[in-house]
Amino acid sequence: MKLVFLGLGKMGRSILRGALSGGFLRPEEVGVVGRTPGRAQELAEAFGIQPLSLEALPQAERVLLAVQPRDFPQLAPEIAHPRVGYISIMAGVSTAVLARRLSTRRVVRAMPNLAAAIGESSTALTAPREAKEAGDLDFARALFATVGGVYEIPEHLFDPFTAMSASAPAYLALVAEALADAGVKMGMPRGLALRLAAEAMAATGELLKGRHPAELKDEVASPGGTTIHGLHALEARALRAAFYEAVEAATRRGHELGEAE
Repeated sequence: MKLVFLGLGKMGRSILRGALSGGFLRPEEVGVVGRTPGRAQELAEAFGIQPLSLEALPQAERVLLAVQPRDFPQLAPEIAHPRVGYISIMAGVSTAVLARRLSTRRVVRAMPNLAAAIGESSTALTAPREAKEAGDLDFARALFATVGGVYEIPEHLFDPFTAMSASAPAYLALVAEALADAGVKMGMPRGLALRLAAEAMAATGELLKGRHPAELKDEVASPGGTTIHGLHALEARALRAAFYEAVEAATRRGHELGEAE
């Protein structure tokens, strides 16, 4: 068995769908361990993969850890097998902690984001030498490429990456909601306002690919026009500073989660 999912929440299901639909894995090569045997059976039937117990993990070449970081310390002794490779998507859990608790340095740390559900994730990867030599990093790179872009970065950048990229859908969803509310304030029907905000966010993302944000901003903001007055109001409310503080706070929380280990 090439890969066993330990936990199959929203992110795990997105990764599984990408791996299966992209042909990277076949259903018979994949297993899942759920919170209970019944849950494992339910998930397995939904995807045509194999339900497994914790005792069956040594059968796997690799295990994808998609559990909550707070559950990992208690779970680790039950799943640690020196001949298995591990790929973790747990926020804040370093490769050093993974290696120590799992009794192996065949560990890969990964951080995808919610856009994996539509094949547009940005995923960060890092791994120690032993995982690279065993092919675990190459496997993880190919796995996450089925759901979007992959970036190998130094581990000290993982918490900022998580705070900026992995958390970005929540930040930008808040911006879209605020933009729609502003339209409603000016008399626009809410359904239309929400649709226009979502379309504007999606289109802007496409327009930003391969160019500096200031270039796009300047194209829209003509001299003395409506947009530049709106931008002035946003700057007066310290929009940039709010994002600085949000990413800093999320980075700090990532550090705290790691220190708890």
